[in-house]
Amino acid sequence: MKKLSIKPLMAAMAIAGAASFAAAPAAHAEASVTANLGGVTNYVFRGFDQTGGLSMQGGIDYQNDMGIYAGIWGSTMGADQNEYDLYIGWAGKISDFDFGVGYTAYSYSEEVGDSDFQAFEEVNLSVGVSMLSFNLDLGKDNTGPDELDYNHYAASLDLDPYVTGVSLTYGTTVYEDDDFEDGASYFDIAYGTTLDYGLDFTANLIFSGENAEDDTYFVVGLSKTFDLM
Repeated sequence: MKKLSIKPLMAAMAIAGAASFAAAPAAHAEASVTANLGGVTNYVFRGFDQTGGLSMQGGIDYQNDMGIYAGIWGSTMGADQNEYDLYIGWAGKISDFDFGVGYTAYSYSEEVGDSDFQAFEEVNLSVGVSMLSFNLDLGKDNTGPDELDYNHYAASLDLDPYVTGVSLTYGTTVYEDDDFEDGASYFDIAYGTTLDYGLDFTANLIFSGENAEDDTYFVVGLSKTFDLM
C-alpha cells in the first residue's frame, strides 16, 4: 500500500501531511504541479514489509491555494508487481487547527486476492494542532471473497521545534470483523532533511507488531521533487 518511507513528510502519511496547506479565499486559485522520483531501501507501510528490499517510487501531485490536492503515486514491489495509488482531497486551517479530508484508492499491476483493480479504498480524515496530528482512515479491503471494512488510527508528534526534522508516529489497523485478525500496530521514528541539489533524505526506524510479525525496520530514502507548473 502507500508510502511510509519516501513520501514521509509529503505523505508519511500521505494525506495528513497535506493539512499544512491553508485554504485561501481567492477569485482564482493559484495551482502547482510537481513530480517526485526516488527510492528506498525497503518499502514498509503501516508496519508491513511490502518488498523486502529496494524499491523505486515516484508520483505527480497537484495542489492549489484553496486547499484542494490530487495525485498519483507508484512503487515497485518486486519483479512482478507494481503499486499505483490515486488520491484526492482538501486540507485547510481553521483558527489554530489543521483539517484534512480525502479519498485514496490502492491498485496493483497484478491481481491481489479476489480483486483485480482497487484492492483497497480509504476515506482519509486528519486533524492537527501545534505539534500533534491525528489520522483516521476508513478503509475497505476488496482482496477477499467478501469486502472487509477496517479502520486505521494514527497519532503523530512533530518534534521539529526541538529536534530538527524528527517526528514520532504510532498507528494501528483494526478490522471490523471479529473473525478476522487485526492488522499491524507500529511505531515510527522518522527523520527528514533536504540535502544539496534539492535532494530529500529520509530515515525511518519502524517497530511493528501483531500479525506484521514483530519486526524492526531501518529504512533510508532519497528523492527529488521537480516543479512542472
